[in-house]
Amino acid sequence: MVFETTAGAIAFLLARVLLGGMLAFTGLNHFMQTDQMSGYAEMKGVPAPTFSVVASGVMLVFGGLSLILGVYPVVGAGALAVFLVVATPKMHDFWNAPEDQQQSEMTAFLKNVGLLGGVLVLLALGGASWPYALDIGLF
Repeated sequence: MVFETTAGAIAFLLARVLLGGMLAFTGLNHFMQTDQMSGYAEMKGVPAPTFSVVASGVMLVFGGLSLILGVYPVVGAGALAVFLVVATPKMHDFWNAPEDQQQSEMTAFLKNVGLLGGVLVLLALGGASWPYALDIGLF
């Protein structure tokens, strides 16, 4: 397997902690800033904006913790992938943004595309035994 060396296993754990931690923290912000995020979501035309903000927060926290801990990693990575595929073009549609907002929206869009790439790698490895993980819910 890919994790035959201690250095590889530690690098994989660090990648999971960084990626999962960032996404889980982002999800926590959905709960701490629900009103502000709901207003932005409403402006972007998201249906049921408050529910959508809370539901996406749950997906992000669950998915992020899933990656960090190695608990139901396929479900967690899948939830994160769905979130990123749906939210990225809806919330960061730089092609529709006013000219003074296009660069920041493009940066956010591209950040999410990169995050999606990382999540898809972990989704692909979701059925394998992960080093330094609880290995609960492997398929």
